[in-house]
Amino acid sequence: MMSDINREFKKNQLRSRIITTEDLGRTGQTGAAGDNTGGLDSSLSNFKRLRPADAPTNEELAERPIQRAHRKVLRRRAVIIIVLLALLLGALGGIYWYQRFFRFENTTVVWERQFDRTEEGYSAYVRYGDNLLKYSRDGASYIDGSGNDVWIQSYEMNNPIVAVSGDYAAIADQQGNDIYICSVSGLQGIATTVLPISKVSVSSRGMVAAILEDKTSTEINYFQQDGTEMEIYIRGLLESDGNQDDWGIGYSLDVDLSPDGNMLMGSYFSVQGGQLRNRVAFYNFSEVGKNALNRLVGGFHEIYENSMVARVAYLNDTYSVAFADNSLSFYSSKDEMSPEMVKLVPIEEEICSVFYDDEYVGIIVNSASGEYEYRMDLYRADGGQVFSKGFNYEYSHVDVDGGMVFLYNQDSCRVYNRYGNLKYEGTFDYQVDKITRGRLPNEIIVTGPQIMQKIMMH
Repeated sequence: MMSDINREFKKNQLRSRIITTEDLGRTGQTGAAGDNTGGLDSSLSNFKRLRPADAPTNEELAERPIQRAHRKVLRRRAVIIIVLLALLLGALGGIYWYQRFFRFENTTVVWERQFDRTEEGYSAYVRYGDNLLKYSRDGASYIDGSGNDVWIQSYEMNNPIVAVSGDYAAIADQQGNDIYICSVSGLQGIATTVLPISKVSVSSRGMVAAILEDKTSTEINYFQQDGTEMEIYIRGLLESDGNQDDWGIGYSLDVDLSPDGNMLMGSYFSVQGGQLRNRVAFYNFSEVGKNALNRLVGGFHEIYENSMVARVAYLNDTYSVAFADNSLSFYSSKDEMSPEMVKLVPIEEEICSVFYDDEYVGIIVNSASGEYEYRMDLYRADGGQVFSKGFNYEYSHVDVDGGMVFLYNQDSCRVYNRYGNLKYEGTFDYQVDKITRGRLPNEIIVTGPQIMQKIMMH
C-alpha cells in the first residue's frame, strides 16, 4: 500500500515539472495579442539556458569512441617505439662494449693448410687484396681466404722484395734486374732493368716505380703494368756541386707511389759542403704536374737537418707519412701541386719499430717509464693520435691491419684493438711468420713455414 502511495507521489512531482505550450505562451507574451512567436523563442532560449554550457553535442558524443581508440593506438605506438629504441641502444651499447673491452680467452681452428715438403725453406707473407701473397726465392702464390692457391708464379730470385697496393703486387729481385708485376688474376708483365734494383713501389693501377742504384747516384724508373718502361726518370746524385737545384739532387733512400699513381714521395740525402742533408720531396706525374719544373711540386728539408728519413709511405691518395729517426711527419696532398705537412710528431725515445696500413700509422719505442719496457703509439692517417699504450712483451714483428694491431714472435702473439685494449693473448705450437686479420672481427690468419691456420677467437 505504501509503495502505491509513493509511486503516485512521484508521478505528481513529474507532472508539476512538465512545461506546456500554454505555459510557454504566458511566459513569452510581448503585449501583442495572439502573437506567440516571440514567446516561443524566448521560452526555447530559457530552456537552453537550463542545459550546462559545456554539454557535448551529439556529434561530439559520437566522436568520443573514435578519439579514445586513436589515443590508445598512439600510446601503443609510443610504447613500441620506446621499447625498440631501448633495445637498439642496448644492442649498440653491447656491440660497443664487445668491440672495445671484451677479451677473447679461447680459439677454434676454422681451417688448416699444410704446405708440401718441397715448399720448405725461405718464405714470407704479405697482406694482398683481401687475402695473402706468399713469396720465396723460387716463386709466389696468391692464397684466398680458404687457404687455396688462386695462382702460382714461378721465378728465380736471390733476394725477393714485394710491394703491394690494392689489387696489384710488384715482386722484385733486390740487387737484381727483374720485376714481376701481378694482379689478383695473375702475372701481368715482367720489367727488366739495367742497373741493380734497390727498392720498388706499385700503385693500385699497376704502375711501378723502382729505385736503381750505382755507387754515386740513383735513378727512379717507371714501368707500366705490362712491364713496358715509361719515359719518366728521376736521377739523384750523392754529391752536390752547388749549381744543381736543391730539390733536384739526392741519393734515393726510399720512394712510394700514391695509390692512383699520380704522386711520388721520396726520401733523399746528399753531401753538400761536407755536410749530410736529408729531404722529403714530392713529384706529380699527372697532367697538372707538367707545369712544374721536373714535375717537382714540394720539398721539405729544414725539419730533417739533424735526422734521417729511412722510410716514406703513401697511406692513401691524400695522406702520407715520413719516418725519421726522431720524428713522424704527416703530409697532405689535397693540393697535388703543393703538398703540405699537417702534423709533426717529435720522438725523443729510441724507435724500435714502425708499422702502417691505409688507415693507421704506429711506432714502438723504448719506454722511459719504469713500469713498461715498450710504448706503442698509434695515429690516424692525418696525424691525430689514437692511443698510447705501454706493454711488456718480447715481440719480433708488429703489424696493423683493419684497426687491429698484432704483436708476435715465433710462438706467441698479442692482439690489440684500435682503442689500445688487449683483445687476445696466446701461444702456438709451430713457428709463426705472419699474422693478419680474417674476414670477421674475431678471426685471424696465422702462417708459418709449413702451416697456415684460420683461427676464430671467442
